[in-house]
Amino acid sequence: MAEKKLNKQDALPGFEVSLTQLEGIVHELEDGRVGLEESLARYEEGVKLLRHCHGLLTKAERRIEMLSGIDAEGNPITQPMDEESGTLEEKAGRRSRRRSAKPDGIGKTDHSGDDEGADVDSGDVDEPELLF
Repeated sequence: MAEKKLNKQDALPGFEVSLTQLEGIVHELEDGRVGLEESLARYEEGVKLLRHCHGLLTKAERRIEMLSGIDAEGNPITQPMDEESGTLEEKAGRRSRRRSAKPDGIGKTDHSGDDEGADVDSGDVDEPELLF
C-alpha cells in the first residue's frame, strides 16, 4: 500500500518518511545486491523522493522567510513573500551580510580627536583616565 502512495504525486509522505525511504534506497544501491532492472526502478523512486523532499524544504524556507523579525512587545513582524526576489544563493548572501553587519556604533572608534577629551558615556574602554 505504501508503494501505491509513492506512485501518486499528491499523496507522497511527509519529509521525514521520504528522507528515510530515500536513505534506504541509497543503501540498497550502494550495496550492489539488487539487479539492474530493480536498481533502475529504485533509482527512479529515489529521484521522485529527492524532488519531493527538496520541494518540502523550499516551501518551509519560504514560510520561515516571511517572518522578518520581532517587535519590542514580542509580536512577530511579517512581510509579504516576494517569489521573484532572487535565487536561493542570493538570499543566503543577503542573510550572511545581515548577520555579519554590526549595529551602529559597535566596533567603530573615532580616532580624529584627542583621547583626553573623550566622552565618558561613549563606552570606549581605552580612555586613559578611566583605566586605573
